[in-house]
Amino acid sequence: MEYEEEVLVDQNFPLFSRKSKPTTKKAVPAPTSIAENPKQFDKETNSSPTPSHITFSDLGLAEWAVQTCNELGMKKPTPVQHHCIPRILSGQDVLGLAQTGSGKTAAFALPILHRLAEDPYGVSCLVVTPTRELAFQLAEQFRALGSCLNLRCAVVVGGMDIITQTKTLMQRPHVVIATPGRIKVLIEQNPDIPPVFKRTKFLVLDEADRVLDVGFEEELRAIFQCLPKNRQTLLFSATMTSNLQTLLELSANKAYFYEAYEGFKTVESLKQQYIFIPKNVKDVYLQYILSKIKDIGVRSAIIFVSTCRSCQLLGLLLEELEIDAAALHSYKSQSLRLSALHKFKSGQVPILVATDVASRGLDIPTVDLVINYDIPRYPQDYVHRVGRTARAGRGELAVSFVTQNDVDLIHEIEVVLGKQLEKFECKENEVLEDITKVYKAKRVTSMKMMDDGFEEKAKSRKAQKLKMQNERKGRNKKQKRERVAKDIEV
Repeated sequence: MEYEEEVLVDQNFPLFSRKSKPTTKKAVPAPTSIAENPKQFDKETNSSPTPSHITFSDLGLAEWAVQTCNELGMKKPTPVQHHCIPRILSGQDVLGLAQTGSGKTAAFALPILHRLAEDPYGVSCLVVTPTRELAFQLAEQFRALGSCLNLRCAVVVGGMDIITQTKTLMQRPHVVIATPGRIKVLIEQNPDIPPVFKRTKFLVLDEADRVLDVGFEEELRAIFQCLPKNRQTLLFSATMTSNLQTLLELSANKAYFYEAYEGFKTVESLKQQYIFIPKNVKDVYLQYILSKIKDIGVRSAIIFVSTCRSCQLLGLLLEELEIDAAALHSYKSQSLRLSALHKFKSGQVPILVATDVASRGLDIPTVDLVINYDIPRYPQDYVHRVGRTARAGRGELAVSFVTQNDVDLIHEIEVVLGKQLEKFECKENEVLEDITKVYKAKRVTSMKMMDDGFEEKAKSRKAQKLKMQNERKGRNKKQKRERVAKDIEV
């Protein structure tokens, strides 16, 4: 008889659990920690605006926190803040699901800082987030919200000096914001690091769906093992996944689940359009739209592509066409990635070409246009991409380039969104006037890519990634055999 085997990330942390493929082996009894706690959680779905009479002082926050919010121009809480802050202050585990730009960061940062002010000793909070850029942004927001606390906040991500990071952690900053891979390395390589987190009161998974869905199980296991059992766990995301639903139902505490909306949703004020074009003229259409951005009142734009190679190529192409742009992808060094993001956020360049490394959480206030140069494979990635514009309800534009190979993908996105994309109107003869100019620039760009040795770097990177994946699979198989052997003994 087949059954669904429960594979725990960590027995001491029953909030996180996932189901593997059906197997015919004898069922293993659930750990006591799960069996004694029924699948229960307090769910609330409410996208209504916060009542006008509700202020931050009504949520139970300290006076200094309310004053800081006022100084930062946060006059009243957003719905996710209104519902989640009191629950966090009351000690509950919380999963907050709300659209991009809804104020999720402040929803967990404010109550964490409130508790930190009462007991400012040791690492009070560990925030785990999927990308380096998001980690640095979160640190900026924590520092702004905790400006009157002399807050010590450390960012621990790959691409930076590991010795300096170790020294920083040993000084026990109040808040640590980390990407999963680098914090795992520090925990496992230095026995002095795990004790740093023995008094941690909060674990936050920001963009939780991404952290749980991209194979970070090993990293999470290492993190959980050095955290105390009595901590609060806070998860925030713009999209719901089956992993998030499962871990919520298995929460050891009675978790609170706030959902601003059912399923996937984009901001109503966002105009979403498409252009159906042949693949070989995508660059021509891109050049045409970018040449018109000032005419349509666009101050800045993000162009999303599917691969690092496309990102590099498109960045060089726009440079050749004398269009100011910065490129952001994971093959770049951390200093170059931060530099590209800074140039864009500060307005030095009006266009950012990026992979999905820039689709999550980054708050760039003046993004008026998002272009999906490549259609994402999954609808939730589309939601995150277009969420870079129309943040906090501002009305802006998202345009998707659709080729004949993308029709099924765009239909799937429309089904999930519950509405059809509108057609972007443009005159083909006007667009194709510059086709010779664009094709010439593409030839020059291709030669530059070869001269820079990008292809060799990409091959080396892929080989390294494949090696790490194989090593990970080997460790997982070994751990599975050990668990099976232990279960047989029992």
